[in-house]
Amino acid sequence: MNDPDDLTAAPDLPVIGSLDELAGFLSARSGLYIRWSRGPAVDLAQKGSRDGLTGLELPGLSANPLDAEPWWEDRPLRLWAARRLHDYSHLPRERGPGVRPWLLRGTEAGRGPDNEPLVRDVAPIGWVADAVIKEAEAVVNGQNGAWGPMRRHSGAD
Repeated sequence: MNDPDDLTAAPDLPVIGSLDELAGFLSARSGLYIRWSRGPAVDLAQKGSRDGLTGLELPGLSANPLDAEPWWEDRPLRLWAARRLHDYSHLPRERGPGVRPWLLRGTEAGRGPDNEPLVRDVAPIGWVADAVIKEAEAVVNGQNGAWGPMRRHSGAD
């Protein structure tokens, strides 16, 4: 059985090994997303994501868009990509072993309960290596403002 933390477990899916490489994808095409999960082999066997609160099946896989917004103007795509990755870098810790980011393209089918895109007709592009997440963290931490990954707290504060 394949180790879920081994990116080579999907040998047909290349590994994106640097933030510059990821930014290169963003500059070459639009309509790309990052999904944090156990990978396309698991995800594509399902019809879509499920709402964590209600259990309702959603009409696509929840993913995070990577297209830079127009207000980003000519700022570096490397920083945009770093921020988008860093925002959800807590998910592997919260969702358990084997959860990692992977790059995909697809068609937006709607919005989920957190206003995230729900994507169908998914075409996997590549795994995002752990080193890219560490690189993104360093880039974000090098900025002037205070920032951290998004996270939810359960229970009373």
